Amino acid sequence: METPFDLMAEILPLKAWRYNERLSENLEDLTAPLFDVVSARQRDLLYENPLNSIHLSVPQGENPADNARQTLANWKSQGIIAQDPLPGIYVYYQYFRLPGDQEERCRKGFIAHIKAYDWDEREILRHESTIVSSVNDRIDLLRATEIQASPTHGLYEDESEELEIHMDAAMASPLYELEDYQGVREVVAVIHDREVISRFLEVLKQKTVILADGHHRLEAAIEYRKMQRDAFPSAKWRGSDYHLMYLTNAYGNHLKILPTHRLLYGMELSEELFLGKLREWFDIRVFGDAEELATYTFQRKWSFGLILQDQSFVVKFKPERFEEMRPDLPEALRRLDLVILHDVVFGRILGMDLEKQRKTDQLAFERNFARCLREVRSGKASFAMITREIEMSQVLDVCKTGALMPQKSTYFYPKALGGLLFGSIKQEEFEYDYEAFFEQAKR
Repeated sequence: METPFDLMAEILPLKAWRYNERLSENLEDLTAPLFDVVSARQRDLLYENPLNSIHLSVPQGENPADNARQTLANWKSQGIIAQDPLPGIYVYYQYFRLPGDQEERCRKGFIAHIKAYDWDEREILRHESTIVSSVNDRIDLLRATEIQASPTHGLYEDESEELEIHMDAAMASPLYELEDYQGVREVVAVIHDREVISRFLEVLKQKTVILADGHHRLEAAIEYRKMQRDAFPSAKWRGSDYHLMYLTNAYGNHLKILPTHRLLYGMELSEELFLGKLREWFDIRVFGDAEELATYTFQRKWSFGLILQDQSFVVKFKPERFEEMRPDLPEALRRLDLVILHDVVFGRILGMDLEKQRKTDQLAFERNFARCLREVRSGKASFAMITREIEMSQVLDVCKTGALMPQKSTYFYPKALGGLLFGSIKQEEFEYDYEAFFEQAKR
């Protein structure tokens, strides 16, 4: 498909599907977190509500994708969700506090459709590797429903902060305001003004987008676009080419990255042998109370907390051994804490190559420190490695090299919420004369 501009990131407004107005009064009961950030118990509570959006984002049953397709058809026919008649840019603000904060933070952004560029096109940059089985599940779901119940999260860089003026103006008349499962205040508004929408398209066409969250969902959208490359040959704008994304400005925005810790199950080495091998690479200091690691400040790079069943440690990588670290990697990547952790602890000491690390069920990723502690003390997990947060500048530097961090390297907070709106890529629902927005931008 020929595009009107030599675009970098091509975005389009969307005709969102949203919950019926009478239902949206209790939107807290209908929205859902991303499928991998809540516990099984929390998910069970969401599934109890037959109208919760989790039935579209993470369907259950023997044939989950088919179940989601039937659920979606029922919701449409019964008027549970309805499609907005005009395309818009959906402004999305998240107000939150972190422990110790006195003032409320606000992450400002907007939701739109973005072309599902292949990674090789370098228009959307990723920073993490993905897990094959999770991608396949997302492809099946997208093929069955042709709808996206939650946006991925992308970052763009705009020091002028031009779009924030338009977003702030839209927030004077919000569509929704609610408190989510994180305690975050979520506010959504919409922009329908053609001239303003054209400015969004114009600004983003000059940008490369850095994917913060949603690698598996975007990879599924990329694969689906390839599957549909011969569909609707006469259509100028094809829904299967696009993907739902929440876009936030990396400048002047409250972007917070929280650490994700590592749990190892079924270690074959004894604790004594494991610690002996660890001392070859790390300086190890006994730490009195494992619970205090939750608030410990790891000042030095390449330092971690280690929790074993009956003891805990602070471990610091020996800098004199750095030259042995992955010389094949770009400097921005090989210096990361998590690259050293995965290469030394899981690779060299435990014998898990990168492919096994991606696919094994022995290695788990856990943001919740208390859960890490419980898993190890109960004897379920062999150990936990407590990590420190990565810096935004590090993410940007790695993305620009084209290299990938280990999976689950970042946890951008707060997470975007599912069910606030749904983005359809079904051709008859996606169809619109989007050319008008580009013509406006040329004036």
